Amino acid sequence: MTKLRAGWTARRTLALGFCSAMFAVQMASAQMPLPAAKPPDGATLFKQQCATCHTSNTSDPVRQGPSLYKIVGRHAGKADGFKYSAGFAKTDFVWDDARLDAWLTNPQEVIPGAVMAYRQAKPETRAMIIAYLKELN
Repeated sequence: MTKLRAGWTARRTLALGFCSAMFAVQMASAQMPLPAAKPPDGATLFKQQCATCHTSNTSDPVRQGPSLYKIVGRHAGKADGFKYSAGFAKTDFVWDDARLDAWLTNPQEVIPGAVMAYRQAKPETRAMIIAYLKELN
Protein backbone atom coordinates (compact mmCIF):
# COMPACT_ATOMS: atom_id res chain seq x y z
CA MET A 1 0.00 0.00 0.00
CA THR A 2 2.74 2.44 0.76
CA LYS A 3 4.22 2.04 -2.70
CA LEU A 4 0.83 2.82 -4.25
CA ARG A 5 0.44 5.88 -2.07
CA ALA A 6 3.95 7.04 -2.86
CA GLY A 7 3.31 6.64 -6.61
CA TRP A 8 -0.01 8.48 -6.37
CA THR A 9 1.59 11.27 -4.34
CA ALA A 10 4.40 11.63 -6.87
CA ARG A 11 1.95 11.82 -9.77
CA ARG A 12 -0.19 14.33 -7.88
CA THR A 13 2.85 16.47 -7.13
CA LEU A 14 3.94 16.32 -10.77
CA ALA A 15 0.45 17.25 -11.99
CA LEU A 16 0.24 20.17 -9.56
CA GLY A 17 3.68 21.34 -10.63
CA PHE A 18 2.68 21.19 -14.29
CA CYS A 19 -0.55 23.12 -13.60
CA SER A 20 1.38 25.75 -11.65
CA ALA A 21 3.85 26.13 -14.52
CA MET A 22 1.04 26.49 -17.07
CA PHE A 23 -0.68 29.06 -14.85
CA ALA A 24 2.58 31.03 -14.62
CA VAL A 25 2.96 30.98 -18.42
CA GLN A 26 -0.64 32.14 -18.87
CA MET A 27 -0.16 34.92 -16.34
CA ALA A 28 3.06 36.06 -18.03
CA SER A 29 1.38 36.16 -21.42
CA ALA A 30 -1.62 37.95 -19.95
CA GLN A 31 0.68 40.64 -18.62
CA MET A 32 2.55 41.12 -21.90
CA PRO A 33 0.05 41.42 -24.76
CA LEU A 34 1.29 40.72 -28.24
CA PRO A 35 1.42 43.72 -30.56
CA ALA A 36 -1.45 43.97 -32.99
CA ALA A 37 -0.71 42.36 -36.33
CA LYS A 38 0.01 44.99 -38.96
CA PRO A 39 -1.84 44.31 -42.21
CA PRO A 40 0.48 44.00 -45.20
CA ASP A 41 0.86 46.95 -47.53
CA GLY A 42 1.12 46.86 -51.32
CA ALA A 43 4.92 46.71 -51.36
CA THR A 44 4.91 43.75 -48.97
CA LEU A 45 2.23 41.96 -50.96
CA PHE A 46 4.17 42.57 -54.18
CA LYS A 47 7.31 41.14 -52.59
CA GLN A 48 5.43 38.09 -51.27
CA GLN A 49 3.25 37.35 -54.29
CA CYS A 50 4.78 38.92 -57.40
CA ALA A 51 8.53 39.40 -56.94
CA THR A 52 9.38 35.78 -57.66
CA CYS A 53 8.56 36.43 -61.33
CA HIS A 54 8.62 40.26 -61.65
CA THR A 55 10.91 43.10 -60.68
CA SER A 56 9.78 46.57 -59.72
CA ASN A 57 12.71 48.41 -61.30
CA THR A 58 14.76 48.41 -64.48
CA SER A 59 18.13 47.59 -62.93
CA ASP A 60 17.40 43.97 -61.92
CA PRO A 61 17.64 41.29 -64.60
CA VAL A 62 14.38 40.21 -66.23
CA ARG A 63 12.76 37.22 -64.56
CA GLN A 64 9.93 34.94 -65.75
CA GLY A 65 7.72 37.98 -66.19
CA PRO A 66 8.57 41.51 -67.33
CA SER A 67 9.53 44.34 -65.01
CA LEU A 68 6.42 46.04 -63.68
CA TYR A 69 8.15 49.37 -63.27
CA LYS A 70 5.86 52.00 -64.85
CA ILE A 71 3.32 49.35 -65.88
CA VAL A 72 0.35 51.70 -65.43
CA GLY A 73 -0.10 53.51 -68.76
CA ARG A 74 2.15 51.08 -70.66
CA HIS A 75 0.87 49.23 -73.72
CA ALA A 76 0.34 45.56 -72.90
CA GLY A 77 3.10 43.32 -74.22
CA LYS A 78 5.56 46.17 -74.80
CA ALA A 79 8.21 45.98 -72.05
CA ASP A 80 11.73 46.32 -73.42
CA GLY A 81 13.86 43.20 -73.06
CA PHE A 82 11.03 40.76 -72.46
CA LYS A 83 9.74 38.08 -74.83
CA TYR A 84 5.99 37.78 -74.35
CA SER A 85 3.80 34.74 -74.94
CA ALA A 86 1.84 34.49 -78.19
CA GLY A 87 -1.36 35.76 -76.57
CA PHE A 88 0.16 39.20 -76.11
CA ALA A 89 0.75 39.65 -79.87
CA LYS A 90 -2.97 40.34 -80.30
CA THR A 91 -3.36 42.83 -77.43
CA ASP A 92 -4.15 46.45 -78.11
CA PHE A 93 -4.71 48.15 -74.77
CA VAL A 94 -2.93 50.13 -72.10
CA TRP A 95 -2.65 48.86 -68.54
CA ASP A 96 -4.92 50.80 -66.19
CA ASP A 97 -6.54 50.01 -62.83
CA ALA A 98 -9.45 48.08 -64.36
CA ARG A 99 -7.27 45.98 -66.71
CA LEU A 100 -4.76 45.23 -63.94
CA ASP A 101 -7.59 44.21 -61.61
CA ALA A 102 -9.06 41.89 -64.25
CA TRP A 103 -5.58 40.55 -65.05
CA LEU A 104 -4.78 39.74 -61.42
CA THR A 105 -8.19 38.07 -61.08
CA ASN A 106 -7.78 35.81 -64.14
CA PRO A 107 -4.92 36.48 -66.61
CA GLN A 108 -6.10 33.93 -69.20
CA GLU A 109 -9.51 35.59 -69.41
CA VAL A 110 -7.91 38.96 -70.19
CA ILE A 111 -5.33 37.58 -72.63
CA PRO A 112 -6.03 34.06 -73.89
CA GLY A 113 -2.78 32.17 -74.16
CA ALA A 114 -1.07 34.13 -71.37
CA VAL A 115 1.20 31.94 -69.27
CA MET A 116 0.92 33.74 -65.94
CA ALA A 117 -0.39 31.25 -63.37
CA TYR A 118 -0.98 33.71 -60.52
CA ARG A 119 -4.58 34.58 -59.61
CA GLN A 120 -5.76 36.73 -56.72
CA ALA A 121 -9.35 36.25 -55.59
CA LYS A 122 -9.36 38.96 -52.89
CA PRO A 123 -10.31 42.41 -54.24
CA GLU A 124 -8.60 44.20 -51.34
CA THR A 125 -5.30 42.41 -52.03
CA ARG A 126 -5.52 43.23 -55.75
CA ALA A 127 -6.26 46.87 -54.90
CA MET A 128 -3.19 47.12 -52.65
CA ILE A 129 -0.92 45.55 -55.28
CA ILE A 130 -2.29 47.88 -57.98
CA ALA A 131 -1.84 50.92 -55.70
CA TYR A 132 1.80 49.87 -55.22
CA LEU A 133 2.28 49.45 -58.98
CA LYS A 134 0.91 52.98 -59.49
CA GLU A 135 3.54 54.27 -57.05
CA LEU A 136 6.22 52.90 -59.39
CA ASN A 137 5.17 55.31 -62.18
